[in-house]
Amino acid sequence: MKKVILYTDGACSGNPGIGGWGAVLIYRGIEKRISGADGSTTNNRMEITAVIEGLKCLKEPCEVDVYSDSAYTVNAFLNGWIDEWVKNGFKKADNKPVLNEDLWRELLGLTSIHKVNFAKVKGHADDKYNNICDKLATDAVKNYKPD
Repeated sequence: MKKVILYTDGACSGNPGIGGWGAVLIYRGIEKRISGADGSTTNNRMEITAVIEGLKCLKEPCEVDVYSDSAYTVNAFLNGWIDEWVKNGFKKADNKPVLNEDLWRELLGLTSIHKVNFAKVKGHADDKYNNICDKLATDAVKNYKPD
């Protein structure tokens, strides 16, 4: 199985507001940078979208190490929240609906295709690829033009 490294980040100007996401995929030393924006979204939606869009670039099942500064995204998998949400029909422990259910479902579908390992990185620190993803995401926000 091919091994891919995926760095991701999301950004939002206002929350909600214009949002952007960025991702860097690395395979055998080759980097692919992708980004996008949404005119009305939240930071958390952009964090999840970055992972989704990165995984959607893969043409076959891969082992993917995902590095994100989003505790929300990473901890959903590392702490088993996602499993509880699925078991409880996407309701949280307080019986309120899980936010961003559409994105979580899409991400779950992608993680069933690939072997995905999540790791939390410190944001806005000295992680080269996290900083690149942050710039991709914030540039996507700055350059957003409504259709």
